[in-house]
Amino acid sequence: MKLKKAMACMLAGAMVLSMGAVLPAAASEDDNTLTVWTWDPNFNIYAINKAAEIYAKDHEGFKVEVTEIKSDAIEAKITTAVNAGDLSTLPDIFLMQDNSFQKYATFYPDVFTDLTDSGIDFSQFSEAKVAYSTLDGVNYGVPFDNGAVVNAVRTDLIEQAGYTVDDFTDITWSDYMEKAKVVLEKTGLPMLTAQAGSPDVIMMMLQSCGASLFNEDGTGNIADNEVLKKCVEIYAQMVADGTLVEVTDWDQYISSLNSSTVASTFNGCWILASIQAAEDQSGKWAITNMPRLDDVDGATNYSNNGGSSWAISSNCAKTELAVDFLNATFAGSTELYDDIISKGALATWAPAGESDAYNVPVDFYGGDTIYAKIVDFATKTPSNTTGAFYYDARDAVGIALSNITQTGADVDSELQTAQETLEFTMGA
Repeated sequence: MKLKKAMACMLAGAMVLSMGAVLPAAASEDDNTLTVWTWDPNFNIYAINKAAEIYAKDHEGFKVEVTEIKSDAIEAKITTAVNAGDLSTLPDIFLMQDNSFQKYATFYPDVFTDLTDSGIDFSQFSEAKVAYSTLDGVNYGVPFDNGAVVNAVRTDLIEQAGYTVDDFTDITWSDYMEKAKVVLEKTGLPMLTAQAGSPDVIMMMLQSCGASLFNEDGTGNIADNEVLKKCVEIYAQMVADGTLVEVTDWDQYISSLNSSTVASTFNGCWILASIQAAEDQSGKWAITNMPRLDDVDGATNYSNNGGSSWAISSNCAKTELAVDFLNATFAGSTELYDDIISKGALATWAPAGESDAYNVPVDFYGGDTIYAKIVDFATKTPSNTTGAFYYDARDAVGIALSNITQTGADVDSELQTAQETLEFTMGA
């Protein structure tokens, strides 16, 4: 009943979002054509079209018909189709944000095709990545882009404090925090910047030890979550020390990276495209892993932030073709990943990291083979429980974090309030 209550709320919101929208192409009737819903012409759409081009080399006449739809609109249209009791409006294949996958697979399992025994070798992908589109042991998605966390460091700035990138590799948060103080003292610059109200840093810290805002049974795990409390306390202490500066919005965050007003950042590897926008900083950046939490079982120096996976809808009448297409490309083609790396799309498919393209030195990062390194990071990232209410929990923690850092509110009280907010949303 609790899930039904929450689902009803979500349905209502999705109906509002989709009112007046023009419905895109649904599943194709042509035996050699698959319809696809996705977003971003220069990233996802480019990738699916390139995959189709590669697949067509051995499958004459094959093509995809791609409709550009934003990720939240895809989610709204799925909800609307379910609410209307008519899944015939769905395409053959659609892309879904990883952090939304559990929610939709939980509420609407009939929308997805079970890929568990499809012949796709999920063991060749990062375990953490596969977990996003897996529910109760059933695989519903084919992993796509890599959100492995990188710690991007300005080598010229940390050198002023007597450090090299090796000094920030495989270290703990306590060590990191002390070195950040030295960098601030010697350069006048913070080690990190973060968007105020966004708990991205906290979420990355949590996943680095396989921890979550949810228990395995799907219930909220905020108020009594000792790992979360440790993460929040570290973040708040760095803000108090001046080694982490909160900015008002995303544009200011990116500006801090490009204007040399921060010594480093860690985020999903997709942040590299924004870093490289400052061409005058070529050769001044290096990539390593993030700090790990002290005295926490299972703590690692690896995490994930962002990413998406491909799903085959239950409306697809050519399931064998759709499976074979995804298996031969996103789960089986180094040629594909060698090409789309130019668009910043990095694989979580481990064999891609062994190709020549992934082992080419990148001058911007001091000649390091960063792409192979990032794929390696992805394979070492712990999986965690995202839950159907991931974004609700994340938002509640974001409010708590703002109150703690901006008004000095008590950590335990704020996390308790966040727990209660989440439970209300879940109907607990």
